[in-house]
Amino acid sequence: MKKRNLVFALLLVFSIGVLQAQLDTIVVNGVSFCMVEVDGGSFMMGCASKRSKNCSRDEKPLHSVMLNDYYIGETEVTQELWETVMGYNPSHFVGKDRPVEQVSWEDAQDFIAKLNKLTGKIFRLPTEAEWEFAAKGGTKTQGYKYSGSNKIKKVACFVKTSNRESASVKSRKPNELGIYDMSGNVKEWCSDWKAPYSSSEEKNPTGAEVGTLRILRGGGWINDDNDCRVINRDGGKPEFSYRSCGFRLAMSR
Repeated sequence: MKKRNLVFALLLVFSIGVLQAQLDTIVVNGVSFCMVEVDGGSFMMGCASKRSKNCSRDEKPLHSVMLNDYYIGETEVTQELWETVMGYNPSHFVGKDRPVEQVSWEDAQDFIAKLNKLTGKIFRLPTEAEWEFAAKGGTKTQGYKYSGSNKIKKVACFVKTSNRESASVKSRKPNELGIYDMSGNVKEWCSDWKAPYSSSEEKNPTGAEVGTLRILRGGGWINDDNDCRVINRDGGKPEFSYRSCGFRLAMSR
């Protein structure tokens, strides 16, 4: 019995250590946030359904993508973190633990530039491919329709459950990588211009060189279940801000 308990204790310590190793905690002016380690790998990006009615036109063709290791935010950038970096809060639905919203793609770039100066790190927006890979659970994926489940109410603040407003981050269950709110809450800016997918195999794609809309992913509190699917694509003008849109950070490893 003692030997069994010792083995259990060692396994518990090991598992806790693994979980801790997957998170990198950063503190800025007393405000902390976590970045999740994402092991790179290959995945099929886009819609895999053979029934055209189950896919939007811009979700095809299904294509192979290979990614290097990277970090992505455990949560969307909160209002508390935004305010400590920028000195003001633009959000419509105020709450320090809620995601910042009413920020444009260009606003997100300004925030990242200031955050990098404060931390000495090189944060950025995730690419669209990095976003989808993480939302699907990376190498631990279970193939869910939404990020972390096939039952949207377990993982997403969306139009049927949101009461027409955002929710505090981490108020729903995380996905396979321990990442929260990649379906619902607020749509998230990615670095890419919105453009049709390539049918060719790609490695660390960064999207088109030019465009008119920047990619938005994940759906938000205002969206229905279809828009919260992990493969759903949306876009917005980079200079525009919306009360249903925010972002999360990424960083290369």
